[in-house]
Amino acid sequence: MKPKKTLSNWLTTRYQLIIRNEENFAEKTSMGFTYSKVILFSVILFTGLFVLSLFMSKTILAKWFDPKHEQMVLNQQLFELALKVDSLGVEVDRKDRFIANFQRVLSGDTINFKDPANSIRGEGQPLTKPANLKPAPTDSAFRKDFEKSDLSLISLTNSKYRELQETFFYSPITGFVSDQYDVKKGHMGVDVVAKANEPIKCIADGTVVFSSWTQDSGYVIVVQHRGNLLSTYKHNAQLLKKVGTFVNGGEIIAIVGNSGELTNGPHLHFELWYNGNSLNPEEFVTF
Repeated sequence: MKPKKTLSNWLTTRYQLIIRNEENFAEKTSMGFTYSKVILFSVILFTGLFVLSLFMSKTILAKWFDPKHEQMVLNQQLFELALKVDSLGVEVDRKDRFIANFQRVLSGDTINFKDPANSIRGEGQPLTKPANLKPAPTDSAFRKDFEKSDLSLISLTNSKYRELQETFFYSPITGFVSDQYDVKKGHMGVDVVAKANEPIKCIADGTVVFSSWTQDSGYVIVVQHRGNLLSTYKHNAQLLKKVGTFVNGGEIIAIVGNSGELTNGPHLHFELWYNGNSLNPEEFVTF
């Protein structure tokens, strides 16, 4: 009687697969196997292919198989653009407020104007009025000795310098002093920011001794006044007077501009020279 096969026998029965040459039936290779090994290998292969397919469908092939992938990409780009627009909006708002405050200063509107320097100085600290404003005797003696010494380039007791202080000077332009006179930095004048195409006036009577273009300072005009005093106006957009022309104090001689290489916006660079020495224009002229 033939024995009945069970499932375990069917799975564990060993078989041999022989590969022969068709012409001479020579054995090429042989391989032993059982049905349990075949099923296990098939399951492993199917699971690996399934996991690999799922991974590729979510990454490399997502734009072909996932209909929501394109929408997700667009939403991410939209979110990034929204962040950039928000940052640009904040920056534009700051610049608009800065320009508005700057225009108020130029127009002379200083009501409720808050000086940023006060935050550095500590505006919460109350100011106390000095009890005695008179200089000490030692300070007066030191001042006199200094004025008589060679360290003082221009003596305050000099009669010609006193004459300059007593002379009335017209303001060449009304604006905001963005860079002050500083000999240590080599800045021999003041930079006065003003609106483009604003007229520039001569500070006093004199004769034009230079009126031409320079590479660094653009259109420059220089006026010779009495007492060996020279006034220089740089970075102009247009010069209205020629060399040798006599001009009166307060007469328009140029137009505010942004000419030359050493400039970064419409402004007037104004210098005063007396007997070959530079002066601080803010000591004589109000802008």
